[in-house]
Amino acid sequence: MLSLDLRQREPAEVRDLVAHTLGTLGAVLLGTALLAVLASPLLVWLLAPGFGDDPQRGALTGTLLRVTFWYLPLVSLAAAVGGVLNTFGRYFAPALTPLFLNLAMIAAAVWLAPRLDVPVLALAIGVVVGGLLQLLWQLPSLRATGNLVRPRVGFSHPGVRRILTLMGPGVFGSSVAQINLMFDTIVASFLATGSVSWLYYADRLVEFPLGVLAIAFATVILPRLSREHAGNDPQAFSRTLDWGLRWVVLVGLPAAAALGVLAGPLLGTLFHYGAFDTHSVHMARQALWAFAPGLVAFMAIKVLAPGYYARQDTRTPMRIGVAAMLANIGITLVLVWPLQHAGLAAATSLAAYLNALLLLRGLRRSGVYRPQPGWRQFLCRVAAATAVMTLLLWLGSGTLDVWLARSAAERGLHLMTWVLAGLFSYGAVLLALRLPLTSLRRP
Repeated sequence: MLSLDLRQREPAEVRDLVAHTLGTLGAVLLGTALLAVLASPLLVWLLAPGFGDDPQRGALTGTLLRVTFWYLPLVSLAAAVGGVLNTFGRYFAPALTPLFLNLAMIAAAVWLAPRLDVPVLALAIGVVVGGLLQLLWQLPSLRATGNLVRPRVGFSHPGVRRILTLMGPGVFGSSVAQINLMFDTIVASFLATGSVSWLYYADRLVEFPLGVLAIAFATVILPRLSREHAGNDPQAFSRTLDWGLRWVVLVGLPAAAALGVLAGPLLGTLFHYGAFDTHSVHMARQALWAFAPGLVAFMAIKVLAPGYYARQDTRTPMRIGVAAMLANIGITLVLVWPLQHAGLAAATSLAAYLNALLLLRGLRRSGVYRPQPGWRQFLCRVAAATAVMTLLLWLGSGTLDVWLARSAAERGLHLMTWVLAGLFSYGAVLLALRLPLTSLRRP
């Protein structure tokens, strides 16, 4: 919507829209966070009812929730500022925002955790600090665009009303994966002790490539699609979608394969400390095996959904999201008994593929997306390179018991070695098969 306003309105009107949007969004989010903090015991009971049998664990969860919920207004405002910057063609600052969250959490775990009576509280504090840094980091770039304005609350502002009308269905459609994960957490709280943690740590490893790569694609593609739609250029719109999907396959397929093959080494190297014992590594590995194949679908959704949002169609992704959410619930009920926590992860992955396929079908049926020539050769080359990389990692990484027997330093060194070997082998095969990477530099 801002892309359209840039073409049709004066700069002062655009600044007024930015001021009212950020102010209204901030007011709503701060109110939501305050209500959540006050109602934290109720939220713990709703989101993790299985914790009710352990008052101490429930109380700790409530404390963590009261701290981490302040991340919501910070990261949401950071995302809104990033959206404004992307519309003005400034991608560098928004692309680096996930780095600040990771750095804050690492610093909290390494420096703050040993100094607290409840070490896990350090991570909650790190999350909030990371959210604040994500917002502050982008403000100089926002000022450079001339849009660092005083936020103003205005629910009656025409632009704000239009955004709220579009945002409701859009937020739901974009949050299906998070809703499914929340449902998984509720079910996992009734399973074996540790199930929630096993799912969480496995999900963190999937979220890393998703956050670094897929979010970057979505960050670039949405404002571009919006400009092409506003400029009435359907051919460029289709080419941009095709470009994004090729990047999803090029990056997502090997990343998913590597996560699956190196599931044990990754978990053992990063988390095999303290209470996260060998049994926990084995259990979390099962969850990661189920999550990893879904990475391609998770990434595809981040590229396909903007094809609707750029045309101000937020209702179709919402309807598709509802279908995927219901499918996730049904698949979970089937898989949770034989596979336990891994069944929850598998259901989430399968539901993500349903979501992505329905989004793709909708874009093709409406004529918005027409695949460009060369997809068959492209898929064959990427699949061949991924197969070679997977075989190399499988042969070289060894068994999990041998891996865990190494010291922490040895595990880290070996993991870095095999990650680099996988990257090199994948790139070498792509070059040998003459995949035209230069054609993917821009749509």
